[in-house]
Amino acid sequence: MQTRNTDRLISLLCLVGAVVFWGTSFAALKSALASFSPMTVIWLRMAIATTVFAPMWFFLPKPEYRRGDIKWLALITLLQPCVYYLAEGYAIRYTTSSAAGVISAIVPLLVAAGAWLFLKEHLTLRSVMAIAISLAGVAMLSLGGQSQASAPNPALGNVLELIAMVAAAGSMIALKHVSTRYNPWFLTGLQAAVGAVFFLPGAIAGNPSTWADATPLAWACVAFLGTVVSLGAFGLYNTAVTRMPANRAALAINLVPAVALLTGWIALGETLAPVQLAACVIIVGAVVLSETGTKPAVPAEEIATGLSHAS
Repeated sequence: MQTRNTDRLISLLCLVGAVVFWGTSFAALKSALASFSPMTVIWLRMAIATTVFAPMWFFLPKPEYRRGDIKWLALITLLQPCVYYLAEGYAIRYTTSSAAGVISAIVPLLVAAGAWLFLKEHLTLRSVMAIAISLAGVAMLSLGGQSQASAPNPALGNVLELIAMVAAAGSMIALKHVSTRYNPWFLTGLQAAVGAVFFLPGAIAGNPSTWADATPLAWACVAFLGTVVSLGAFGLYNTAVTRMPANRAALAINLVPAVALLTGWIALGETLAPVQLAACVIIVGAVVLSETGTKPAVPAEEIATGLSHAS
């Protein structure tokens, strides 16, 4: 009994840690963008993640490469981190971190829709309704946005964030084809390494000589994004999944928007218009509607792999 209680406590703490890291990542990104260009922030976090992850390559199981896998690996890394970070890096510049955090909640729904469309997996009527409701909520969130210091063009920013979520979902669906032959940590490290190479020209074009003028807070946020979010949150979530049913662990993802909203309000003083607050309730409600139905078609472990970079 004591062992069971200990495992339950460890699982809970891991889930809480992962949700907090993912939820606070949007405010951290917003703060980093105050001193760095989007391309610079993206490259720095990818470079930091790659450097920290480097020693782990020697301890990972050898991949079971099959002919044709290179196409899937290329698609995975093209969508995430490349397309994903391009879209989100600029999305956070134009919208609030709170709104971006709420939009991120629809990733599991997009994965379910994509799995039905491309992998012929079963999609329930409840899931279809949830996807439609969530997209309507995103539209309300965008159209109801008001320009403010932290969100000069909320409509554009929210659309870019939605594109980022579509890219993240597409990467997860492609990842499903190779996940049984490739260790998830291997795929995480591969995405970080590809991102570090892909975004290097953009970082150089952003005038590295100005990096010395960045505030200590901005550097701290970049380090947080590169290590704690990109690597730590995934590790904590995966640990929880090994100790509890995957569908129960997946429910914790729904708490990310709440943490993002709270962090944006406390740390950045962000506000949401009444119609946007209603849209947030609709989006979170749609996710809950989906999760209270049948077991998700895509295992939570695979969602975790994508979320390690989708924050």
